[in-house]
Amino acid sequence: MNKTDVLIIGGSAAGLATANSGKSNYPDKDFLLLRKEKEVMVPCGIPYIFGSLESSNQNVMPADAMYDKLGIRYQTGIVKTIKREEKIVTLEDGEEIQYDKLVLATGSTPKVPSWLKGTDLENVFTIPKNKVYLDQMKGQLQDAKKVVTIGAGFIGVEMSDEFVKDGKEVSLVEKLPTILGVAFDEEIAIPAQDKLKNHGVTVYTGTGVSEIQGKNGKVSAVKLEDGTTIDADAVVLAMGYEANSELAGQSGIKLADNNSISVDEYMRTNDPSIIAVGDCAEKRHFVTRKLSNIMLASTACAEGRIAGMNLFKLSAVKTFSGTIAIYSTAIGDTALGTAGVTEEEAKEEGFDIVTGYFEGIDRHPGKLPNMHKQAVKLIVARDSGVIIGGEAIGGTSVGELTNLLGFIIQSRTTIQTLITAQIGTHPMLTGSPAAYPLMKAAEIAYLKLKN
Repeated sequence: MNKTDVLIIGGSAAGLATANSGKSNYPDKDFLLLRKEKEVMVPCGIPYIFGSLESSNQNVMPADAMYDKLGIRYQTGIVKTIKREEKIVTLEDGEEIQYDKLVLATGSTPKVPSWLKGTDLENVFTIPKNKVYLDQMKGQLQDAKKVVTIGAGFIGVEMSDEFVKDGKEVSLVEKLPTILGVAFDEEIAIPAQDKLKNHGVTVYTGTGVSEIQGKNGKVSAVKLEDGTTIDADAVVLAMGYEANSELAGQSGIKLADNNSISVDEYMRTNDPSIIAVGDCAEKRHFVTRKLSNIMLASTACAEGRIAGMNLFKLSAVKTFSGTIAIYSTAIGDTALGTAGVTEEEAKEEGFDIVTGYFEGIDRHPGKLPNMHKQAVKLIVARDSGVIIGGEAIGGTSVGELTNLLGFIIQSRTTIQTLITAQIGTHPMLTGSPAAYPLMKAAEIAYLKLKN
């Protein structure tokens, strides 16, 4: 029988991070990672294989070299059952593997709503993290001229933008009033939506889909709730993901209300020998403390690092305190990012808040090459001055600015601290120190606190 100290089921971001962190912290332990496919996709890069990248081969995780360097064993296989008392998993081919610690990093699967008629038609696709499926999908889309994307979250927006780059006529349908409406307030979402329209995407907001129509078993159109019919050669469902927790549930591991695997702050399940990380694991929002359906590779990697450090020895300071919900994306040369809660979400949750919003530029003087307008919005708790949300739109520098916003929120930085912070600037790299958008937004929010 194959034996290992740590068996990790799942080879995407969460599984990789756990293996890396675990082996680094416990070099004497044997680690075995099981993955379904021989080649694992970079999750966030998947939309770009349909436009910017020539093929999915350019979006494969270079994981094998890391495994070899760290001394982590790996193999392909699909787990059929977990025998918790014996600490044995059985693969579909009958192989048995005995473990001391088991890490479930089984990821998520795309949602296909049962109420939506026509999802079984030919040329209706989802976006799984499966290279074989995505290669087949790309092949089938070669002759498609009109594509309808349903759902304008990050995946839906990025897929639509990439299809346009590939020369297709693209329509994007979103039930909320704006694209990216869960992640951004209107100050950021509307300019992003305008940018996407300028790229050639036809955007339908404020209306949902009533059915996907077909002829001879193949998709032909999408009918919206307002009666609009959009001709389509292909439809892409970008309507979210759900935790892949079936194996855990069948094994008697406790599941949360949203069907994710219930875990504590050390990523432990109700079985002390089993840990869950990534999309399959339960998450709570860092600010609201509510059960969250947010699924991000960045969150998964943070969970993996924490799980790896705590596999055999707990540390009270190495815990996962909830997802900050840090997102970023780009539409052409315009980047946008968000962390924490939006103004709308904060009000819905009952927070008493003030906001600061400032529009500036990311170079000084503004005539320098590659200058881009930059806007920053901060959401601040009135009673404490703690920053609980931030949003930005601008050039590519917004990517790292978004990470800074996430750190500000996670460290519970107050607006009083931020406005006195020292910043480094350079004409070619940042906005002016006298009109730095982040600091100016902070000043505006601070003045509201005083009133």
